[in-house]
Amino acid sequence: MGKGYNARIASNPYVVGTFACIGGGLFGLDISSMSAVLNNPAYATFFDNPSANAQGAIVASMPAGSLIGALSVTYLGDKLGRKKTIILAGLFWVIGSILQCASVNRGMLVVGRVIAGFSVGISSTVVPVYQSEIAAPEIRGRLVSFQQWSITWGILLQYFVQFGCSYMNGNASFRIPWGLQMIPAIFLSLGMLAFPESPRWLVDRGREAEALEILADLHGRGNQQDELVLLEFEEIKSQVYFERTEGAKSWSDLLKPGVSRRVVLGSTLQMWSQLTGMNVMMVLVLPGRRANLIADSVQYVLNVAFTVPAIIYIDRWGRRPMLIYGCLIMGFWLYLVGGLQARFGQWGTLNGAPTWVVLNNPAATKAIIVCSYFFVSSFAITMGPVSWTYSAEIFPMRVRAKAVSLSTATNWLFNFALAWAAPPMLTHIQWKTYFVFGTFNFAACIHFIFCFPETAQRSLEEIEDVFAQGHEYSAWAVSRSVGKKELADVLANKVDEKESLEKDDA
Repeated sequence: MGKGYNARIASNPYVVGTFACIGGGLFGLDISSMSAVLNNPAYATFFDNPSANAQGAIVASMPAGSLIGALSVTYLGDKLGRKKTIILAGLFWVIGSILQCASVNRGMLVVGRVIAGFSVGISSTVVPVYQSEIAAPEIRGRLVSFQQWSITWGILLQYFVQFGCSYMNGNASFRIPWGLQMIPAIFLSLGMLAFPESPRWLVDRGREAEALEILADLHGRGNQQDELVLLEFEEIKSQVYFERTEGAKSWSDLLKPGVSRRVVLGSTLQMWSQLTGMNVMMVLVLPGRRANLIADSVQYVLNVAFTVPAIIYIDRWGRRPMLIYGCLIMGFWLYLVGGLQARFGQWGTLNGAPTWVVLNNPAATKAIIVCSYFFVSSFAITMGPVSWTYSAEIFPMRVRAKAVSLSTATNWLFNFALAWAAPPMLTHIQWKTYFVFGTFNFAACIHFIFCFPETAQRSLEEIEDVFAQGHEYSAWAVSRSVGKKELADVLANKVDEKESLEKDDA
């Protein structure tokens, strides 16, 4: 492995593109790491029966750490490279898991969750960037979508581990799951040593020979004269050289014409992914009782299963249709749930607290649960995977780490806000909460129709031509053929640029 990676592994695009998704699995593990312990008597006793506010702080410490982690990629991703940053994320996760597993009080638990969240913030930002930069255009959407699929698997696996351990007595019932979750991170950090660095990052660092070698292993079976390899290599060099003429990289680059538009698109897409109401619907169906294991399991399994069609067809269907129709369908299910809750619900009590519930009406209860299942399936097949894919592919190399970092930080900011806002909304405005999030979906749909151009089946460099078309508020006008190039076109443009520079010098 003198190259610094295993060429045989690099030759399989699906292995290279999906292994890093273990970082997404850490995201899923963290999401459900507290779900089954909230009603665990051993957990409550050991941590002195935390109040609702104290427990909210413990839960919210993870997205708070993730927000910081996502923003840190603006420096780490460019300074260390994509590969080393992923390895670093795995190491932070191990440290956070150890602290959680060994925690002796709430403070130590919160510190552990903040560090684990920091790891998740890093991995959820840099993994899609790494995937988008090493994947061939025709399968890029598919590979980045594996990030969302790994998140759903992390949620599912951690849930069943937590549930199984809940039958144990004593502190082991919550410490074992917190300890076991470090295993995937160890596997990730050690395994990434056998994987190549992003060729785009290498070109940006002036290491062109290494970049060409990796591109050849990734897309040309080691043949550095392969036409597609040369096409991509020349496109990358042309884009990087052009960006270098713009001057040193800085945060102000995000405000430049052509880039600021994409920053808004990436950040608002991540915002809408949180405002779809996915977390609210999870609260609806997941009360965390053993008697509801089947209902809980069905929701998690549906989340995993319905991400598969998105992985397979995202590059064929395109990003725009999945976003537009996904939000329309999710808004419909949310309005239906809100209407059923309003018609058949009433004030009751749950665990001694006043709650809006549907009582003595099995048909209405089943209808609400089924609608929530349809909602989760709709999210899994549309918004879930596209939100990661689109945000990772629309930015120029020059600002990609910073821009994706900012987009992912927006996701975590709204995740953190909703973690606090959703429970009071369900308490004070009850069924109207579903109408609020349904309206968010319809608003997002309008935004997608007017402002989000199609990016499927184009190289990252060809996407530059998509946004060069303009159509800032008429995205449907951008043809899917825009940006397509052949090697001869790229080389001809390169000759023209060289002649132009020689004339300027003369």
